[in-house]
This record gives sequence, C-alpha cells and structure tokens, in this order.
Amino acid sequence: EVQLQASGGGLVQSGGSLRLSCAASGFTFHDYAIAWFRQAPGKERVAVSCLSSADGNIYYADSVKGRFTISSENPKNTVFLQMNNLKPEDTAVYSCAAVLGLHSGIPANVWWRFHAYDYWGQGTQVTVSS
Repeated sequence: EVQLQASGGGLVQSGGSLRLSCAASGFTFHDYAIAWFRQAPGKERVAVSCLSSADGNIYYADSVKGRFTISSENPKNTVFLQMNNLKPEDTAVYSCAAVLGLHSGIPANVWWRFHAYDYWGQGTQVTVSS
C-alpha cells in the first residue's frame, strides 16, 4: 500500500525557514514524481514544487522560486521541501502527492495539475506570522 506521510510544518515568523518532509512507503523509490501542494483557507489547492525522479527535472511555482528547494534522500524514501524567507502568504496546509511508473518523467505542462497524482498524504500546517 502506497503511503505518504508529510511532516515538518509549524509556526514561524516572516523571513524564517521550515523544512517539510514527505516520507514515502509501499513502492520502489524510483520513476516517481512527488509534488508539494498547498491550500490556504478559502483558496484553491495549488502546486508548489515537484521532483521528477526519472529525468531529474525539478519544477517550482513562480511564487516560491528562489526561496523553496525540493530534494530527495533515496535511502530514506523521503522528499524534502526546504522553505526559506517565508512570507505570510505562504501560510497554508501543505500536502505531498505522488505518481508512480513515470519512466520518462512528468511533463512540464502536467506537474502542477493535482489530477496528475494518484496518491496523497495528509497535510501539515505552515503558518507564517508577520
């Protein structure tokens, strides 16, 4: 059974940092794409970043480029989202999602679509105070 466990959220002041973790289990940790999405109160869920293991591509939403970094640690089957210079508008519930069997990677025009992912973890709350 594929499972994704997100953790690492919390309360931080504007300009601070947090590192989110998405621990994956139940599948072989290759040829996958794992993405982070976030949903603020009253707003739609939006993609933040994605790591595509087969082709090594990494994608970021424009709003987080230069501040967030996605990475993976294969021995631990974990994908991280390092978030620096956090802003109040980054406040949201962050969830990780996965799609498997992508031998050619996830296309650039697809990574941000939540329908592209088959598996979802529970969210972790990130709150940035001003």
